[in-house]
Amino acid sequence: MEIGAITGYIDVAQIVLYLFWAFFAVLILYLIQEGKREGYPLDTGRAGFKGGLFFPPMPENKTFLLPDGSKKVVPDTVGDTRPVNARPTGPDMDMPLEPLGNPMIDGVGPAAWAERADVPDMTSHGEPRLAPMRAATSFSIVEGQRDPRGMPVVAADEQQAGSIADIWVDQAESLIRYLEIELNDGSKRLVPMTLARVEAKRVAVKSILSSQFGDVPVTKNPDQVTLLEEDKIQAYYTGGHFYATPQRSWPLV
Repeated sequence: MEIGAITGYIDVAQIVLYLFWAFFAVLILYLIQEGKREGYPLDTGRAGFKGGLFFPPMPENKTFLLPDGSKKVVPDTVGDTRPVNARPTGPDMDMPLEPLGNPMIDGVGPAAWAERADVPDMTSHGEPRLAPMRAATSFSIVEGQRDPRGMPVVAADEQQAGSIADIWVDQAESLIRYLEIELNDGSKRLVPMTLARVEAKRVAVKSILSSQFGDVPVTKNPDQVTLLEEDKIQAYYTGGHFYATPQRSWPLV
């Protein structure tokens, strides 16, 4: 027999290969099971039936200690209990949903948001990560770059909704995250920087119409935004790309 052979049909390399296959299979099952800590059990839409409970089974509860001293146990098996203000367009629960009210406010389809913690995201120094420049005084616009403050905000209908009042920065990443808009009625709303285009003399926001800025979710604190508020704000503008006008939700062909 050759070097490494155990019998005429089995050698060390073959055994190592089989052990690797076994290890890899166990690893895949472990990762799938660990992935069930969020979003499971699945809501199938059928009364009394939850999906994802069988193979691999749900993982044992694990407690995470959060930076603020609180604890998070996952999986919590509670799921999302919010009512869905929409109905299937066909007899099958897997059919697309048809909104029953205002989908951008109700959080339907592309306007849906996650129930995140209603607290601000914090830096490693214990400060709110996102803040307006009026509070984050150490930040400024680089000389020679366009400062959008004071510029009019033009919506998808080419009507002015207000003007830029301030800039919200990410103090951990040194990035602009939001622009603060003062609407024509004097109230203020945030728009994600990624959904606004700063032009020569105006800021264009094509996600929604000028009449829809009043329904953008507001923040409880004028100088802070919570994780939940961020999700709602971003979902509202994202939903506008599909729901702002009836034409946007029509099929292309």
